[in-house]
Amino acid sequence: MIPVMEFRQFSEQQPAFRVLKPWWDVFTDYLSVIMLMIGVFGCTLQVMQDKIICLPQRTLSHQSNTSEVDLNVLLHMKSNSSAAPREMTGLKTDLDLQQYSFINQMCYEKALHWYAKYFPYLVLIHTLVFMVCSNFWFKFPGSSSKIEHFISMLGKCFDSPWTTRALSEVSGENPEEKEQKKSCTNGSNTAMSPGEGSLEKSQSLRSIPEKIVVDKPSASVLDKKEGEQAKALFEKVKKFRLHVEEGDILYLMYVRQTVFKVIKFLLIIAYNSSLVNKVRNRIRCEVEIQDMTGYKVFECNHTMAHLFSKLSYCYLCLVALYGLTSLYTSYWLFYRSLKEYSFEYVRQETGIDDIPDVKNDFAFMLHMIDQYDPLYSKRFAVFLSEVSENKLKQLNLNHEWTAEKLRQRLQINANNRLELQLFMLPGLPDTVFELSELQSLKLEIINNATIPAPISQLENLQELSLYQCCLKLHTTATSFLKENLKVLRVKFDDYRELPNWMYGLRNLEELYLTGSLSPDASKNIALESLREMKCLKTLSLKTNLTKVPQAIVDVSSHLQRLYLQNDGTKLVMLNNLKKMTNLIELELVRCDLERIPHAIFSLTTLQELDLKENNLRSIEEIVSFQHLRKLTCLKLWYNSIMYIPEHIKKLGSLERLYFSNNKIEILPSHLFLCNKLRYLDLSNNDIRFIPPEIGVLQSLQYFSVTYNKIENLPDELFFCKKLKTLKLGKNSLSLLSPKVSYLASLTYLDLKGNHFEFLPQELGCCRTLKRSGLIVEETLFETLPSGVRDQMKAE
Repeated sequence: MIPVMEFRQFSEQQPAFRVLKPWWDVFTDYLSVIMLMIGVFGCTLQVMQDKIICLPQRTLSHQSNTSEVDLNVLLHMKSNSSAAPREMTGLKTDLDLQQYSFINQMCYEKALHWYAKYFPYLVLIHTLVFMVCSNFWFKFPGSSSKIEHFISMLGKCFDSPWTTRALSEVSGENPEEKEQKKSCTNGSNTAMSPGEGSLEKSQSLRSIPEKIVVDKPSASVLDKKEGEQAKALFEKVKKFRLHVEEGDILYLMYVRQTVFKVIKFLLIIAYNSSLVNKVRNRIRCEVEIQDMTGYKVFECNHTMAHLFSKLSYCYLCLVALYGLTSLYTSYWLFYRSLKEYSFEYVRQETGIDDIPDVKNDFAFMLHMIDQYDPLYSKRFAVFLSEVSENKLKQLNLNHEWTAEKLRQRLQINANNRLELQLFMLPGLPDTVFELSELQSLKLEIINNATIPAPISQLENLQELSLYQCCLKLHTTATSFLKENLKVLRVKFDDYRELPNWMYGLRNLEELYLTGSLSPDASKNIALESLREMKCLKTLSLKTNLTKVPQAIVDVSSHLQRLYLQNDGTKLVMLNNLKKMTNLIELELVRCDLERIPHAIFSLTTLQELDLKENNLRSIEEIVSFQHLRKLTCLKLWYNSIMYIPEHIKKLGSLERLYFSNNKIEILPSHLFLCNKLRYLDLSNNDIRFIPPEIGVLQSLQYFSVTYNKIENLPDELFFCKKLKTLKLGKNSLSLLSPKVSYLASLTYLDLKGNHFEFLPQELGCCRTLKRSGLIVEETLFETLPSGVRDQMKAE
């Protein structure tokens, strides 16, 4: 016989696919096996046994001849009866064995109905078609790849330790608590049965490993490797979902193969019911072979007719069961919404509320999984939840960023605070909140993170920097920051990314906002909420405003420093500045200003003004600065100023003056009537001459005229005996006066890029000037006497 296992290739090859076979597919598979056995059995009988046996049927001529012969035979037998024993004889046909075989074959081909001849082969073919059709969607390239990936991920998700942990946590019972309960139960059972010594001993031994598990920290439940594997699973599931939800090829393939099976079932039932009665035991055969056998009509017996008849009725019953099952499958396919899958019951049972519903092929496969075991879908749903993914990321973060590792990254920032900077992390490690000494926390490009309640443990935290971060705050964390935070820096891409909790920081003293805003959207910034910041003293806006927001006036009573950096956008309306009467420092950088705004002249408490990188050409309005009695620092650098008006002399309170990177050609002598100047920067201009009146500046400590066209230095320059920094580089100087020796406090001297041939030995009198502070070509330095050189090189 042909072994049935030879046909195994027509069915599924991967046992893992069984999870996608509902009960009706399993049932029809067994029916297919039974039908296959019927077909194989019938085919084996056809091959190994005689199919038909035929005998010739006598005609009238044959009967008369035969009767004469029989009469002679009888007479002969009668006469010899006394002489020989009697023999049994029958009708003679005068046919040999080969003739009988020929007759059997001819009658099998001519007289036997085709259904009786090919019934087992039909059963075999139909069954193989059923088997191929049932598993075709497992083999088709367009669907098999998706199924393989899905089954692979499903198994990994089902067995992942993270799945067990996540489901245990949402059920309100983590694995450690379960182990603790288990150990307590064992302990109580031991105490209740003191008489059973062996049982007590076994239970006490069992409690040892359980106690060890309880004593382990929670991080040990899911080690780093398992955490990374679960993280990779989340990414795979996310990408697979995006890919599979785009189409419905799996659903269509399954529908088509089911419809095909129903049609084939109807076809088999139709023609088999009408032909099953053609399988008869006795057959009349009439063939034209008289010239070879002497007979024309034969009576034949189909040896397997009775068995085939029983098998055909059995086969019809099996096909009927197969067809009814296929009809039920069709009903299930067409009367249920299989292209949508809701995890509502999983959300209710597990408490994970953010598990999304799925559609198309993803939904269909989950419906099929539910027919096998709904537990698969429940455990798989954990990897569709963003909440679960965030918890896993948090756990991995805590593994990677321990408190010791974070302490190694602590640094002192520009504000002399102990700062921790975290860059491009998937979240905020919980171990951060173990650093009680932390004073400043800087987070860059960290999205979808939450600042939890344990931030209240950072009692020394005063400064928080959020650069392109999207963070949420726990209620307790918000309350803590309201009371403790002093400095907040936020860098954003869109004003809608500004955190709403920012406006409730009542004790905030410094606020720095950096981001891009459209000019028309400036009024939409929720700066009106700044009125709650009663302690705000410093406000910095690096954006693209067209006017000073009205909301800033609400904090004018206590605001002392305002920095506006406008990224080149023209700042038109500045009238609101008049109301900020308590300002000490004001920066209007890159605001495309062509004139000094008149609103500034009302700021009588102003001490420092910075108008860097604007489009100033004329500063005649500078005369109005005489009303600003407290103005000590004026920065007009990086503009297009052509000259300095003589009204500059009225700014008697100036101590620092920045005119670098302009187009100034002439220095007016009136400039040096500002005799309180300590810092004067005139670098990067077109100055050719320094007036001798510079000697009036007896308080001057810093003087820079680098990158100009100066050819000579006035001797009066060296009367400024408090000079510590003198920058003369990149000019056309050819001689340095020996009076440089008057500058006893000089620590920095830049002479590089001039036309000097030698340096005066009087530089040795500048005792505080060292080689590191003398910026000059090495060859020019060698012109100094060796004693002077050694003195400068000495520390």
